[in-house]
Amino acid sequence: MQFSPVRTAIIVIVALMGILFAVPSFLPDNVRENWPGWLPKQTVVLGLDLQGGSHLLLQVNEQGIVSERLQSLRRDVRNVLANQNGIGNLITTDAANNSLVIELTDPSQLEAARTALQGLQNTVSNSMFAAGGVNELAFGETPDGKLTVSLTREGIAERTSSLVSQSIEVIRNRIDELGTTEPSIQRQGTNRVLVQVPGFGDSERLKNLISQTARLTFHMVYPGLTAAQAEAQGLPAGTMILPSQDGGAELIFEDVALGGESLVDAQPSYDQQRGIPVVSFRFDTNGALTFGQITSANVGQRFAIVLDEQVITAPVIQQPITGGTGQISGSFTTQSASDLAVLLRAGALPASLDVVEERTVDASLGADSIRSGLTAGIVAAVLVITFMVIAYGLFGVFANISLILNIVLIFGALSMLGATLTLPGIAGIVLTIGMAVDANVLIYERMREEMKAGKTPLQAINAGFERAWGTIVDSHLTQLVAAVVLYFLGSGPVQGFAVTLALGIVTSLFTSYTVTLYFVRLWYNWRRPKTLKIQHFRFIPDGTKIQFMKISRYVIAFSLVASVLSLGSAYFKGFNLGIDFVGGTAIEIQHVGGPADVGQVRELLEGLGLGEVQVQGFGTPEDVLVRVQAQEGGQDADQVAVQKVVDALATENYEVRRTEAVSGTVSSELAWKGTIAVIIALVAILFYLWFRFEWQFAMAAVTTTTHDIIMTIGLFSITGLEFNLTSIAAVLTLVGLSLNETVVISDRVRENMRKYKSMPMPELIDLSINQTIVRTSLTQFTVFLALIPLVLFGGEVIRSFTIAMTFGSLVGMYSSIIVAGPILINFGLKSRAERTDLAEKKPVDEPAV
Repeated sequence: MQFSPVRTAIIVIVALMGILFAVPSFLPDNVRENWPGWLPKQTVVLGLDLQGGSHLLLQVNEQGIVSERLQSLRRDVRNVLANQNGIGNLITTDAANNSLVIELTDPSQLEAARTALQGLQNTVSNSMFAAGGVNELAFGETPDGKLTVSLTREGIAERTSSLVSQSIEVIRNRIDELGTTEPSIQRQGTNRVLVQVPGFGDSERLKNLISQTARLTFHMVYPGLTAAQAEAQGLPAGTMILPSQDGGAELIFEDVALGGESLVDAQPSYDQQRGIPVVSFRFDTNGALTFGQITSANVGQRFAIVLDEQVITAPVIQQPITGGTGQISGSFTTQSASDLAVLLRAGALPASLDVVEERTVDASLGADSIRSGLTAGIVAAVLVITFMVIAYGLFGVFANISLILNIVLIFGALSMLGATLTLPGIAGIVLTIGMAVDANVLIYERMREEMKAGKTPLQAINAGFERAWGTIVDSHLTQLVAAVVLYFLGSGPVQGFAVTLALGIVTSLFTSYTVTLYFVRLWYNWRRPKTLKIQHFRFIPDGTKIQFMKISRYVIAFSLVASVLSLGSAYFKGFNLGIDFVGGTAIEIQHVGGPADVGQVRELLEGLGLGEVQVQGFGTPEDVLVRVQAQEGGQDADQVAVQKVVDALATENYEVRRTEAVSGTVSSELAWKGTIAVIIALVAILFYLWFRFEWQFAMAAVTTTTHDIIMTIGLFSITGLEFNLTSIAAVLTLVGLSLNETVVISDRVRENMRKYKSMPMPELIDLSINQTIVRTSLTQFTVFLALIPLVLFGGEVIRSFTIAMTFGSLVGMYSSIIVAGPILINFGLKSRAERTDLAEKKPVDEPAV
């Protein structure tokens, strides 16, 4: 109760900083622009699910990198052997081993060839700290005397990593050309790039702009022989056949006469003579000189312009072109010509990128999500604040002040860190509202106990805050472990939930203890009360003597049966898995002008040949969710399927509000990472509780938490709720909530073991549960008050998440109160008297004669 000026100053400074960082997020743009320059202007970044936009996860095509490198290596091998006294050779590609096999026509030149090939060795490195890089090539010899040149795994990995770094810069240049605001381009792992562009709803155009390699090259067309004739007669040396944009094929020289890297500008334009859109380009000085030399030396020959292994056009060179400019004509629309110009200006991607995950949210859906989240948050806050005043009167007001400051600090921290707020993130804040008052309830209930023990108000206040602190830290840290694991192993919106939950846990430690204590101290110094009237309402009366351990065998039997049923349903019935885990495409549509007809939607989609298509109502009567299985042709086929669905539904006034496409590769990774996240969280919490308590407490906590997880998984299986990535978030959050209750009861059991050393363990556990059951009922009710608005108003996107959280919190309370005690006894937890009796009864070895 003795507050130093420094402690008071810290509270004031933290509160002011939280307010200053939080306020700009709620101000109109014109007011924020005129905000004084010395004040913070950062705002909370809204996720794509709240403001609309496109999300793409791109993966470098490693096989394409290997194939292209082997092709260029093949040319290098042929050239180096030809320059070494004309060593004759036959080169074949062994794609399975990422190598070339060289058969010499004259075996006596084997040593000379081996020496020549060694000169092709190259080191690659993507790290500034790598000493010299790694060797890209390995040289060998087959038993029958053939030479081999192979790409090393290390070299491929380094080259892939390097190409990802280069690709990020190219992607950034391309998106900057579009003029969009605040795109997020991040590297993920060694071979992936995550691109998020807020406010850009045309995902198909964005995908084409980003994932198209745009490698522009110029080749001479092989004269006097068509592609069809070459296929029949055999390809001339140094040539290849490429498809053309008009549906045919062209026979061209492999050697690149001129590369697109020499371009300095490209602009969409219009060919006035032919009346078609074209792309005009301009070379740099060296490129212009080379272009002039090529066109001067090949007048009358055809010159092919190749974009990404496709011949766009192959005109005849009518005269030398020495100005360094030209134009590309083809089957362009005005927009496609503009997009090609963007691609050429930004530069070619150094490697092919495949779209493995795609999510698009319409701006109107984002606005609806914000509205749903704010409604749920306001209702939850009003309910919790009202209940705390009813339950604790003036002390409830102190807790509410801390709660409001806690919410302000969360928004301030989000703004200061530049973190992204998603719809699950809003759910995390709402959940924090329910959990934040838990610490205050712990403190107030401890103060009541101290007053009953005959202490003065000052002593009761001191003891309440002091003795509750350890329990508060333990319960908050176990929840923080789950949030941290969720952040590092989750992705997208789930990470947003983990961020807000973790920030809420940290800020509530500060506000619910330090800030509440500050206001209680001010009130006490002002009023100097003779007694404390702390609690005005409770669900369960004081002094209960419920004998929980007497019914423990029935409780354990019920839990075992329920767990077996849950696991059996999960095994035999399975889950309604979302596309996060099975791959495919989900399309949320809305009917304009009235309620949607699910049967009509099914009829419209039946004849499209898309395989399994699920159609179901989704939230409001106007909304429908369509799920299409992953198509055999990969991401391109999935996009075609989406377009077929959109075209079919457009005839009946259905608009697309959201699309999500996840490849099989990503879905399997997400499922694996979700499982690993739960296991890591349980193991981390086991070790923490083992450190803080005896090992029996840690094992009991993990066992009851596993029980809660099994029951929640059973809920998903039995009811058919969609099990997706947010469900993993629900399970991990449930881990924290369940452990919160278990830790509180375990802490009281440990305290009573020191106080009542001779009391039998079943009686001591009953006493501990009865002492904490009032607090448990109150805190669970406040969490329930926060979760119900989320279920009712949070929106359909997080419905399964909020239902699972509500169910899980009730199961967690049940297991913490009734299940944990018998497990403690079964794991051998004994009082000091029981341990002493056991030691005395232990037979002593007779001394040896």
